[in-house]
Amino acid sequence: MPKTEGARLFREAWIAGVHQHFPGEPKAGYITPWGDTPQWEREAAGAVYDQVRQFIAISGGHAARLSREQKGRFVATCWTAQMFKHFENPKPGYVADWPDLPTWQQETDADIFEAIEKA
Repeated sequence: MPKTEGARLFREAWIAGVHQHFPGEPKAGYITPWGDTPQWEREAAGAVYDQVRQFIAISGGHAARLSREQKGRFVATCWTAQMFKHFENPKPGYVADWPDLPTWQQETDADIFEAIEKA
């Protein structure tokens, strides 16, 4: 899958997860459509998509045996690295460790991994 398509799949999985798991009305930035997504965020989404695809590939298909939490943690860690790449001093919420993320975000991150697995 071309890099742009992978980044877009990541973003679409994020938006779907936010709609499914976010309690109440999400912030507009959480559900910004692809066409309005900032370039840095598109690049970060593409990088994390690539990392997940590579992780699945080098596991020989055995990444499917990971728990949802493990899948979500992997996405969250890859995203945190991108936040440090794109921002000198990212907001603490952008680089929060897994236990500090809200449940809706943990579930959304696991959904992203599973969407990439299926692609």
